[in-house]
Amino acid sequence: MGKTRVETVKLSAITANPLKPLTKAEEKTARSSLKEMAAASDTLAARLDANETLGAFLVCAFTLSPYLRDTAASDPDALAAILDMDVAAGFDTLAAKARQSWRPDEDEPVSEAELMTRLRRIKRQASLGLALCDLAGIAGPELTTRSLSTVAGATLAAAIDHLLLSLDDAGKVTLKDRADPSSASGLIVLGMGKLGAEELNYSSDIDIVLFFDPDAGILKDEGEGADVFSKMARRLVRIMQERTGDGYVFRTDLRLRPDPGSTPLAIPVEAALNYYEARGQNWERAAFIKVRPVAGDIAAGEAFCRELIPFVFRKYLDYAAISDIHSIKRQIHAHKGFGDIAVKGHNVKLGRGGIREIEFFVQTQQLIAGGRMPALRGRRTDAMLDELAKARWIDKKTAETLTEAYWYLRDVEHRIQMVHDEQSHTLPETEAELKRIALMVGESDTKSFAAAFVKRLKTVERHYAELFEHESHLSDEGNLVFTGEGDDPDTLKTLARLGFERPADIAKIIRTWHYGRYRATQSAEARERLTELTPQLLKTFGQTKRADEALLRFDSFLSGLPSGIQLFSLIGTNPNLLSLIVTIMASAPRLADTIAHKPHVFDGMLDPALLAELPTRDYLADRLGAFLAGDFAYEEILDRLRIVAAEQRFLIGIRFLTGAITGVRAGRALTDLADLILETTLKAVTDEVEAAHGRVPGGRVALVGMGKLGSHEMTAGSDIDMILIYDHDKDADESDGAKPLDPPRYFTRFTQRLIAALSAPTAEGVLYEVDLRLRPSGNKGPVATSITSFEKYQREEAWTWEHMALSRARCVAGEESLVADVERVITKVLATDRDTKKTAADILDMRKLMDEEKPPRDDWDLKLVPGGLVDIEFVAQYLALTVASNDSDRPVHTLDVLQALGPKVLPADQCDTLTRALVLQTELSQMIRLCLDSDFDPEDAPAGLIDQLCRVAEAPDMKTLTSDLGDLQETVRRILLMAVAAEGSKSHKARKRAEG
Repeated sequence: MGKTRVETVKLSAITANPLKPLTKAEEKTARSSLKEMAAASDTLAARLDANETLGAFLVCAFTLSPYLRDTAASDPDALAAILDMDVAAGFDTLAAKARQSWRPDEDEPVSEAELMTRLRRIKRQASLGLALCDLAGIAGPELTTRSLSTVAGATLAAAIDHLLLSLDDAGKVTLKDRADPSSASGLIVLGMGKLGAEELNYSSDIDIVLFFDPDAGILKDEGEGADVFSKMARRLVRIMQERTGDGYVFRTDLRLRPDPGSTPLAIPVEAALNYYEARGQNWERAAFIKVRPVAGDIAAGEAFCRELIPFVFRKYLDYAAISDIHSIKRQIHAHKGFGDIAVKGHNVKLGRGGIREIEFFVQTQQLIAGGRMPALRGRRTDAMLDELAKARWIDKKTAETLTEAYWYLRDVEHRIQMVHDEQSHTLPETEAELKRIALMVGESDTKSFAAAFVKRLKTVERHYAELFEHESHLSDEGNLVFTGEGDDPDTLKTLARLGFERPADIAKIIRTWHYGRYRATQSAEARERLTELTPQLLKTFGQTKRADEALLRFDSFLSGLPSGIQLFSLIGTNPNLLSLIVTIMASAPRLADTIAHKPHVFDGMLDPALLAELPTRDYLADRLGAFLAGDFAYEEILDRLRIVAAEQRFLIGIRFLTGAITGVRAGRALTDLADLILETTLKAVTDEVEAAHGRVPGGRVALVGMGKLGSHEMTAGSDIDMILIYDHDKDADESDGAKPLDPPRYFTRFTQRLIAALSAPTAEGVLYEVDLRLRPSGNKGPVATSITSFEKYQREEAWTWEHMALSRARCVAGEESLVADVERVITKVLATDRDTKKTAADILDMRKLMDEEKPPRDDWDLKLVPGGLVDIEFVAQYLALTVASNDSDRPVHTLDVLQALGPKVLPADQCDTLTRALVLQTELSQMIRLCLDSDFDPEDAPAGLIDQLCRVAEAPDMKTLTSDLGDLQETVRRILLMAVAAEGSKSHKARKRAEG
């Protein structure tokens, strides 16, 4: 892999089909679709008639990729042209066509709308053609990435020429040559990341930065340069990424510019150079390795890049440079492995052994040696592996192995993105979808794919770990002596050099360990093991930003351990476990406190398969079932539930903290755990109540989850919002037990016992706090509600806000027939034909009231802040009430609602924005709730938590994250006001169309 393959000149001439169809049903659908395409294009029909293998290949490709099938079906003649395209030169021809698409037609200027259409059609044709050539084995990932990058650069350059011509027409600039607008314009457009390195994916964003030279002489007013070119940048983004009927060109990101939170979109050249010289960050050094002028004044761009060489590639190698490299490692947050590597759900880019580790392996050594060796300043990862081998920084075998792994993983990444044109790097979590990827890669089944995939990941992980293990020995720790009562001066110097701000206090703590004052260090063997570990412990803790704070938490953890010998032995043989513990201590006081007070939760961390197993409902059910297997008394069941719930909540949190799962996945896992706990608790309470009071004839109970429980979005600190619904025979007077109760009192007592079972503190703590305020009539109503009363109330008395809450309702446990009845009631209530304008007004009034009566405490109150989670949830709930249908399989997760119902009412860009904002704020909220018991304050938060927040947000630093988050929230608030206020009548029509 990785070599450009050209086995045939054209797709229409292929003689072998390397693919297999996914399923017979999908094969039938694809064959039918291809037949319809052929009917619409004589040329395509002729090509298929002439080559049966071609038709078989296309059918297989379209079963594996719905996106490719739909793209081809939108323009069968374009598909026919692709089949006849010369693979070696055809994509360069498309890029050349894109580059010229701005040019006037017979002196008639090209409108912006026409330019957008042209660029989108060329991009669509290029993507479809490259994907088919890739799947056919004609073109490998090297040709694919280079061709996509060439097309991207051409579309950007055409858009820039069009915009410069437009500015010239508007009198804002005076171009030196209208036939070549960018020439000598002083406008620099630099491609960063994969665009700069000519390594674009099928669904990549393109990262660009814009600089301009006021002295280039084209501005009418030099003082207006930043304003003129920043407005132009906004138009550029619209041209490139706005979704139209022809799709989009490339999603475009401008956030890699200097200090993006406080600078305009276009920056003067001199200001940019001054910034990089005085304040440039480590992550920017790494980013600029791949920089390349892609549009605008190419000569000026190349001159700018030459000016940056001393910033990126420093002349001398010293310890400060190595310290910088370790800082970049922390900022990129690429974690070394722990236990086995998962396949399902693995992030091919950011996961252990993934593409990012290969890129960082290369970039690290480029930053070290590039200042002295110009040959190591290249952009492409594969070329630099070869150069590193030539320079003997790595051996030839390592270069070949990592190059092969790099292109293999890029192939896998491409196939993930081919399926639905999603900017995803994560393998599917289901067997059926994983098989789709396996077949696209050319494997016969998921087992063979998994073996090949894991082999590459482990290879990459090993080389990556060895690189940093080598670097860790470049300096000596120095004295670390903790005997006697006094401090050794050299030891204090060593502790300070390792990163501790209060060396004397740290030395005192370590003497406490060595003196055996904790239970965990009382045995001589435990103290001996800990003494051996101390240098590595101090070094690892010292690499965190607030080393003293993290080590103090570790000390608190040690003080609570009943025994230390097993832990110290495990850390000694598994350094990755130490890294995991340090991550917890540095980032997550809440988790550290959990370990200190409930050491048994730590047992789960010792499972080597922890990060390889996804916490699915089945997985959690197995763990819960195993822990409750046997015949236990009621109180013991409740204690065991508390033990297993605490452990599994903790382990879900560990997976999220280490990046093994996302915040959205963590929310679903925490909810699945709550569902299982509620099911088990409900059964135990039922048995207990029936033993005392018997059964009510025909009695049935169902638990309705509300709020975050209902919508699968629980966090580590969530309580349980629920309603207990019951039913019984109409003529039932009382239960049939030794202490009979009439039905209302019976089910009230039942609910009270259930609440106590969940929230009463026992020796093992509390399961969940329970909130019943969302039941009919709130706190004024009975704690248990009959299904008749529930239905009557929801149909006749409930307010709009109660129906909003009901849109997230979901039966989580109970008797199956009643669960079905309750779900039918909920579905019918939500599908009720309602006055959408009144609904919209009620929702906006309620949001305004919340702003007044319960304002956010600060900008980090992600739930209540304008544009925060509540705003997004209100949009989703508005959609659920106005676009709902009688479909019983209704979405309840906010993300699912936005994706299922949003496109029926909202513009695509608004749906995308709401989805991005929801995912980002969910990730941040999940991390904050996981790590802290208190409110989040960036000034006072653990440094490790700040790093974690930047990681999940994919932001280089907190300033950028705060700025991007604020901008996104402003947009969300505007969408809420626009969508709910202005879409009422359109929602009504959309719902009618959906039902019709």
